[in-house]
Order: sequence, then structure tokens, then C-alpha cells
Amino acid sequence: MIRTILLVQRTAKNTSHIQSSPVVLQTIRTYRGDSGDMKHRSQVAETAEDEIVKREEALLKIAEPKYDKIQARHVRMPKLEEIPKASLPFAMQESGDYTLDEMELEVRRKRLVYRAKQRGWLEVDLLLGTWASENVSSLTMDELDQFENFVNLETIDIYNVITLRTDVPEDMKTGDGTGVVERIQDWARSSPLGKNPEKYSSVKRAHNLI
Repeated sequence: MIRTILLVQRTAKNTSHIQSSPVVLQTIRTYRGDSGDMKHRSQVAETAEDEIVKREEALLKIAEPKYDKIQARHVRMPKLEEIPKASLPFAMQESGDYTLDEMELEVRRKRLVYRAKQRGWLEVDLLLGTWASENVSSLTMDELDQFENFVNLETIDIYNVITLRTDVPEDMKTGDGTGVVERIQDWARSSPLGKNPEKYSSVKRAHNLI
């Protein structure tokens, strides 16, 4: 659910004519509807010795370390030894030319390209996927971090940036305008998919977006 707060400015020239001009101030993303903030039972319990609160706190002490461990595993990049050998590119399976760090970096690059191509929105898949296919292999570690932060946004937010409907988020801007997301938006302004069916089709084939 997305709720948008509107500020309505009304200018009255006389009592019979009122003009309304809605101005979007802020968009709030929420998936709880109008349910409001939840309160812990300890905040509403009638006594400090509430038995349910005590049981919940005891269970929390057991569950919290497990949760922290699962969450840390969920958000970190997988280690190469955790990936089945059969899932690695053939060159990585057979060649001894790669160090462990190089192989993990290569896996990360491939994952980012895949994620850029598989957003589920045609425009984002084509634009972001094409840019990733052309550029991810040459990004530095810092630039990969910037790109991954962008890919981690909601698809609708990526769509709005890459189709020039909104500006680059403030926390993704750099002082000199050379940040990864700024470069993606500049690239998108150049109509990279072309303006005719032939160009569009050739770009899709070249970057395996069919």
C-alpha cells in the first residue's frame, strides 16, 4: 500500500471561484494499511508481573541470537565454498588461474547482472539489464557497492529513476556527478534502446534479454 500526502493550495479570487492545486509533498510506503503502530504487551499490561510478558521475554532471549545469526547469513554475500561446484562457470571449475577472491568477485558480478535483468518490469529489465550487461564487468568494488544499493531498491523506485521520472536519490548522489546511479540516468537519457524496432530488437538479442 502506498499513501501519498498532498498539500492543497487554494487561491480564492472571490467567494464564487476557488482554484485547487495539489502538490505532492511526500510518499510513504507502508504495508500495514491504517493499522497504526503496534504496542508490546508490556506497554499495555495492567501489572509489571504479567505472566505472558514474562514468557515472551524468556522466549525472546532464546530466539534473538538465532534470529541475528540467520539475518547475518541472509544479508551477506555467499562464500564460494557454499556454492556447489556444478553451479560455477566451467572456466572456474577447471582453471587454476583464479584466486578465491577473484572467483567470489566474478560470482558477485554475474549475480548483479542477473538481478538487473530479472526485475519483472519490462522497462526496468531492458534498461537496467542492458546497462549492467555492458558495464558491471568493469566496475570497481566501490562502484559495485553503489550499483548493488541501487538494485536493492524497490522496482518501482528503480523504474522512476531510470525512466527519468524522478531524480537520483540524495544518498546515491556524489559531489561531482560521477556516481554509478547518476551515470545510469545520464545513459538512459541517450535513448540507449533506440527509437525504432530494429535497434530495440538488436539490443535485446545482444544482451540476452529475449
